[in-house]
Amino acid sequence: DEDAATEVGEGADEWTSAKTLIKPPDQLELTEAELKEEFTRILTANNPHAPQNIVRYSFKERAYRPISYVDQLAIHFSLDGNLLLRDSDEGRRQSARALLEAGFEEELAPVQSTVIEAEETELQEEGSKEGVCNATACNATRVMAAAAEEAAEGEEPAPPQLREQKLTNQFNFCERASQTFNNPMRERACQMEPPPRATFSATVNQWEIYDAYVGELQKLEKSKEKEKPKATAAKKDEKPRGRKLTSLESQGDDVTKVTKAAKIVERMVNQNTFDDIAQDFKYFEDPADEYRDQEGTLLPLWKFQYDKAKRLAVTAICWNPKYKDLFVVGHGSYDFMKQSRGMLLLYTLKNPSFPEYISSSESGIMCLDIHNDHPYLLAVGFYDGNVAIYNLKKLPLQPSYKSSAMSGKHTDPVWQVKWQKDDLDNNEAFVSAGETLTCVFLTLDSNELVHSDVIKLSVEGTTMEGPEGLQLQTIGCGTSFDFHKKIDYLFLVGTEEGKIYKCSKTYCSQFLDIFDAHHMAVDAVNWNPYHMKIFISCSSDWTVKIWDHTIKTPMFIFDLNSAVGDVAWAPYSSTVFAAVTTDGKAHVFDLSINKYEAICSQPVVAKKKNKITHVQFNPVYPIIIIGDDRGHVTCLKLSPNLRKMPKVSK
Repeated sequence: DEDAATEVGEGADEWTSAKTLIKPPDQLELTEAELKEEFTRILTANNPHAPQNIVRYSFKERAYRPISYVDQLAIHFSLDGNLLLRDSDEGRRQSARALLEAGFEEELAPVQSTVIEAEETELQEEGSKEGVCNATACNATRVMAAAAEEAAEGEEPAPPQLREQKLTNQFNFCERASQTFNNPMRERACQMEPPPRATFSATVNQWEIYDAYVGELQKLEKSKEKEKPKATAAKKDEKPRGRKLTSLESQGDDVTKVTKAAKIVERMVNQNTFDDIAQDFKYFEDPADEYRDQEGTLLPLWKFQYDKAKRLAVTAICWNPKYKDLFVVGHGSYDFMKQSRGMLLLYTLKNPSFPEYISSSESGIMCLDIHNDHPYLLAVGFYDGNVAIYNLKKLPLQPSYKSSAMSGKHTDPVWQVKWQKDDLDNNEAFVSAGETLTCVFLTLDSNELVHSDVIKLSVEGTTMEGPEGLQLQTIGCGTSFDFHKKIDYLFLVGTEEGKIYKCSKTYCSQFLDIFDAHHMAVDAVNWNPYHMKIFISCSSDWTVKIWDHTIKTPMFIFDLNSAVGDVAWAPYSSTVFAAVTTDGKAHVFDLSINKYEAICSQPVVAKKKNKITHVQFNPVYPIIIIGDDRGHVTCLKLSPNLRKMPKVSK
């Protein structure tokens, strides 16, 4: 008990003891006078955002004066309503008018009394000044007495109560619909007199036809004489030079008037001739793909050839970016001991029997490219190192601009050309690959080609000792290149030594990275159109390799047992690509289905005679075109298994 009492006593002392205040260390120490000092704050109705420096022009003083009074009213919300108070004068008048229209006169009495009282008060206030109070008061008392008598005599059943109506403001039309009168539609037929008709019959012979042509020529000559302006006296004295053309010679055989019609008829005849191929191109789908193990086939369609280009190899193929059925073929020779002329041909799928445009050149064509924004501009590289620009709008098809030894050209064959974005002066520009990677600008002011070196390709470890101990560095030759699809300054260059250089436009003598890609010349290098880090390369060492430009070693290596001439990514999938080899086969791969083997390996041309040089996918249709060294271009259709779209990842 004593222990419990002591514990209770200790607890009581804790409750009764004064509590000490714990001050934070950063609290200010104030004196008693500072603590007792009062700070008064007055809450005013002034608007703190109201301007205090408003100045207005005083016409009296003819000078600007500041305004002392500032409106302190700040409106936070305002809404114009369309309701009226029942007790207001306007509300009473509208309710009385509504009752009169409804025919309830008994209920109108109290309302009228209130209205009359309101009018009496108004009249009494004005009557003191005008003296009209007596007449209006008498009228008011009479109306009130009549209303009281009717209320006293009325023993009839009470009329039905009128439904309360919302009193609207008569001068506010925000909730009223506007109705207009719509004129009815009327049909008016256009009537005209029929053209005059006449029935005639005649027998036509050669003399009448000749007379008709001569009469038509005479009419044309008379019309031309009328259109000619009157010659001056000085011109009349001058003697005409040369002999005069007769009327028949001046007319001539003008074929240009019927070229368009003839081209349409030619396409119609070709479509009828190759009707089965056109039907396969549109509708045929290989039903055997359902039973194959994810493998596909290539269906041969048209074969494009030109008699004058039979002995020339197909050195370049390019689809037109605007007209999806039009493609350009460049002809030259890869046999450097037998170099001769070159040819530029434009074919369309609508007319496989004959080219649309034809142009020949003294030197063999090695590469070409079509401008994306201006699909009529065509850049071409030749075997002699020159580059040229063709304009498809200007016929006959000849180079509009061409480089020369005076203006500057490559010393080696031009292996590839690519159009680039216009420079700051809106000059068209393209890049060509030879012994150096050169950027060529087309200046519009002087209409000439101006070149500048993008990068010089030097071979590492191949310095030679020249005379007097000078160190001479061997210059490499670029065989192919490709610019990045998103990063403008980044591009890849493949060389004859088998190396691939990753370069930038900002460095003209240094490389960002070097890949030891192949043992022989790099025939093609292309960025993937969907995956920004991936690019593909092929070479004559029988291999196709897929790279990540951030990794020095290849991700995939495919051995095709023959020299690979070209490789191309598919435009519809990031995992599909096609490669062609010199043994006459076309190989189509789909990495999403098989990462080790091609899902289609099919011979396209005869193995002993022809060698395939180039392949290109059509950007829209499920077809590819393949060129060989005999000047033939074959069009093939991809079966459904070869053009599967990639699955969307979850």
